[in-house]
Amino acid sequence: MLYRFITIEGNIGAGKTTLATRLSEHLKARLILEGFADNPFLPKFYAQPEQYAFPLELFFMAERYKQLKEMLATRDLFAQYTVSDYLFIKSLLFAKMNLQADEFALYQKLFDIINPQLAQPDILIFLNAPVDRLQQNIKKRNRAYEQQIPDAYLHKVHEMYMQFIRQHPVRTLVVDTTKTDFLHSDEDFNSLLAALEKEHPVGLTYL
Repeated sequence: MLYRFITIEGNIGAGKTTLATRLSEHLKARLILEGFADNPFLPKFYAQPEQYAFPLELFFMAERYKQLKEMLATRDLFAQYTVSDYLFIKSLLFAKMNLQADEFALYQKLFDIINPQLAQPDILIFLNAPVDRLQQNIKKRNRAYEQQIPDAYLHKVHEMYMQFIRQHPVRTLVVDTTKTDFLHSDEDFNSLLAALEKEHPVGLTYL
């Protein structure tokens, strides 16, 4: 395997945690999962986004930084690989989408101080899913505060991610989730493993 630090990203309900978990088990890798359930502002944000966006995003950034800093600074002698289900820069992307201009300006100053301290992934796996599939997955996992997420918000999140990965030099494998099932299909999962054994250029590679 060429890539030691693998990150999986995608929209809400795209299957990031499912794939990260299976991949880490296969590689016997350290697994870094986002602790979204620990954010006390998340249910409040979905109910009143303008009021709770700033504390929501600050909490996420602080928790992601703490988790990544601790995990990546501690060497695990029994794990050659690390698999994460989020990019740290998603903090900035979501903040830009959710915050007022003055709030975002302050947020970005804090982000710019701490972001250089973190290791960046060797490769990004981006799970591309249509909104109707995302809504199906959101309903299936049945988190109460997510059930009223509008399609428009999911479209905004998708465009935000696509703009980022097109404009930044990130080695990215883009996966069409309508044609893959990494949880139930060994064939699909093995195809992804084979792709991770190849050297890919910086930019987008569609699987």
